[in-house]
Amino acid sequence: MWKKGFSVFLAALLLISLLPANKSAQAADNGTMMQYFEWYVPNDGNHWNRLQNDAANLKSKGITAVWLPPAWKGTQQNDVGYGAYDLYDLGEFNQKGTVRTKYGTKAQLQSAITALKNNGIQVYGDVVMNHKGGADATETVRAVEVNPSNRNQEISGEYDIQAWTKFDFPGRGNTYSSFKWRWYHFDGSDWDQSRQLANRIYKFRGTGKAWDWEVDSENGNYDYLMYADVDMDHPDVVNELRNWGTWYANTLNLDGFRIDAVKHIKYSFTRDWLTSVRNARGKNMFAVAEFWKNDLGALENYLTKTSWNHSVFDVPLHYNLFNASNGGGNYDMRNILNGTVMQKHPTHAVTFVDNHDSQPSQALQSFVQGWFKPLAYALILTRQQGYPSVFYGDYYGIPNNNVPSFKSKIDPLLEARQKYAYGTQRDYFDHHDIIGFTREGDAAHAGSGLATIMSDGPGGTKRMFVGTSKANQVWRDITGNRTDTVTISSDGWATFPVNGGSVSVWVKR
Repeated sequence: MWKKGFSVFLAALLLISLLPANKSAQAADNGTMMQYFEWYVPNDGNHWNRLQNDAANLKSKGITAVWLPPAWKGTQQNDVGYGAYDLYDLGEFNQKGTVRTKYGTKAQLQSAITALKNNGIQVYGDVVMNHKGGADATETVRAVEVNPSNRNQEISGEYDIQAWTKFDFPGRGNTYSSFKWRWYHFDGSDWDQSRQLANRIYKFRGTGKAWDWEVDSENGNYDYLMYADVDMDHPDVVNELRNWGTWYANTLNLDGFRIDAVKHIKYSFTRDWLTSVRNARGKNMFAVAEFWKNDLGALENYLTKTSWNHSVFDVPLHYNLFNASNGGGNYDMRNILNGTVMQKHPTHAVTFVDNHDSQPSQALQSFVQGWFKPLAYALILTRQQGYPSVFYGDYYGIPNNNVPSFKSKIDPLLEARQKYAYGTQRDYFDHHDIIGFTREGDAAHAGSGLATIMSDGPGGTKRMFVGTSKANQVWRDITGNRTDTVTISSDGWATFPVNGGSVSVWVKR
């Protein structure tokens, strides 16, 4: 009985050790990550240099972690990285007609990371394991067509196709890994080179071949997404990807991961891959998964099946923000947090306004309108719940889509998060147009405490409590949207104003 109890105790210690590393630190220092790319950053090989030169500025703004774009060789030089060709080529080998990636060379990347580390900024690497693109040659594969809307339904007999599944990496050879990918390391593809027919999805035949499960149930089974779909049931694949993950983390001295397209990957694979890499590194690395679905239940199911050992992006919150921005002032702001990970599971929520997939011209386009961006960022940056991510395209603009920079709007909110957004939070989500919340500050951050108020309608005021310790203080709007002042009454209450379609964050300055 004693042995059994001791075993349970050890298991509990192991579970604690595998909790996302940022959680306690995040609560103490208001961690903020930046997604340091957008889809259309220039293909000039200078992005890593830009990041290196920006490191000290990011630190000064309160950025504590940077999410790097996919750093390896894609299908061609201008590949953003999600057309993953060789995960071991970080801009080091002459492959796909280039040595550098879209972002630069491996040496430039390592210099950028050194600059970030020297400024106390953590580094999160993107992880793309679901598929591989840009194969070196085709192979003859026995396959069957499936219904794109129901991948469990076969709609043809078996026949041979020429699939792009042969990856030999001639420019890299066996450096770092001698693993060569063949058709049996994949589940399917969407292209038969011999027939060149569009709009087909091919499921491969062979011993033990089937779509992976459990994955998202959209389209019957959403294992297949694009290119050559990796078979996460193949033991050699499992070992190779675990080895690569450890190599990737060690080579770049990563502090965490952003994991791509997890709803298309066998859930248990992601859980076990992350545990394996953490154990191999001896480091409790942070991780956030991209499960793109506006469905809290689906996200909760994923988190449960992955033993809650990492966070997820709060996609439902993104869609609430998107819908509010398109509501013409008629969105019920009382519901802005409803159905979100931030509200239900705050320690597992990475909150964001937009990203490279939701930006204009992308497949998941759902770009929050510009007038609402400051409100949205105030919500994720000044609240206690969630781990916020600032999008490069919002901060520096997206010239390709004529999207301006919102830096001047976001910087005051970053300052508010860095200096003032601490202590007890009180919510006033009690009006369809005007909502607000306060933070009472804490002893560890002198002068901290704030009141955030926002309106998607004509504006107005809200009476909110900020703490008796703030009595008689004069507060100002750090955003500059209001130039008047608010004096806190002796009982710790005050009436805070906000302009129409705007946000104000009131602090003592």
